[in-house]
Amino acid sequence: MTRIIFPLLFSVATLLGAPALAAPAAIADDAPDSHTVVRGDTLWGISGKFLKEPWRWPEVWRLNRDQIRNPHLIYPGQIIVLDRSGPYLSIGRRVGDQKLQPQVYHEDLKDAVASIPMQDIEPFLTKPLVVDEARLADAGTVVATETSRVYMGPGDTIFAKNIKEDHKVWQVLRPAKPLTDPVTREVLGYEAMYLGSARVTENGTPATLEILSAVEEIGTGDRLVVTDKPDIFSYMPHAPEQEVAGRLIGIYRGVAETGRNHVVTLSVGTREGIERGHVLALHRNRGSVVYKDDDGNKETYNLPEKRYGLAFVFRVFDRVSYALVMETDGQVTVGDSVRKP
Repeated sequence: MTRIIFPLLFSVATLLGAPALAAPAAIADDAPDSHTVVRGDTLWGISGKFLKEPWRWPEVWRLNRDQIRNPHLIYPGQIIVLDRSGPYLSIGRRVGDQKLQPQVYHEDLKDAVASIPMQDIEPFLTKPLVVDEARLADAGTVVATETSRVYMGPGDTIFAKNIKEDHKVWQVLRPAKPLTDPVTREVLGYEAMYLGSARVTENGTPATLEILSAVEEIGTGDRLVVTDKPDIFSYMPHAPEQEVAGRLIGIYRGVAETGRNHVVTLSVGTREGIERGHVLALHRNRGSVVYKDDDGNKETYNLPEKRYGLAFVFRVFDRVSYALVMETDGQVTVGDSVRKP
């Protein structure tokens, strides 16, 4: 793929439709004049070399909204140059005293630098993390296993109903715990336990499938959904345009606390305007206290929440989303709030 990168890479427009920020992005105290991109870099990490708030790099790149949603821009070997007068970042080859020349790059899209560490989120990009009642109603169901064995693994045969003839490869899952809003107690969806994949070898009712892969044993009653297409993830971080009032409702693998570079489940999704690439601030719930004065009178005070970190949304469902914790100064805990940064 041919890419022509000009020194002033993008238009001077800031994020279209986004509210103006109070102050320009601040340059990091030890920011270099330039950085040569290497394999393993992420856009968040590169921007952290230049900015105190790395998530604000779309402003510094001067990206418009369409470019934020398709940011396959940066490749290993390119040089990122900082213009401190903005600050601005641009791509090019240095000539003389910080001049830039246009360059033509021949790169595969798969080599583009990702926004955040792919190894931390890759297992979550194509797996059916959340299923709602509608998708469960449309899912296939394992009705029998070969030789009536209780559980099956790779290479084994299973039989399933509701398998559409126009799809060959299916993902096998087991609807696990309900995802519940911590305030209203409403069920927002069902988090799926990914079991493996299976391929149709003979259509019919029931259809015959061969298990291709299995991370857990597969048995009667497990569900099948159509395989999602592989997802190339490289959205730029940006703040939501609307206010957000959500909570952290789960941590992958069921623990109560976690930290940086771990995946968390949030109680907001597309219904609340959440989209991939949104950056949300994490706020610690400090609870409430009862104050008793000298006369024995009692007063209850709700302590203000404390902002302590940032999370990057990478997958969104109707009422639930998944985010990677990018920054935190303490433990990330179920029940904490998420807000517009």
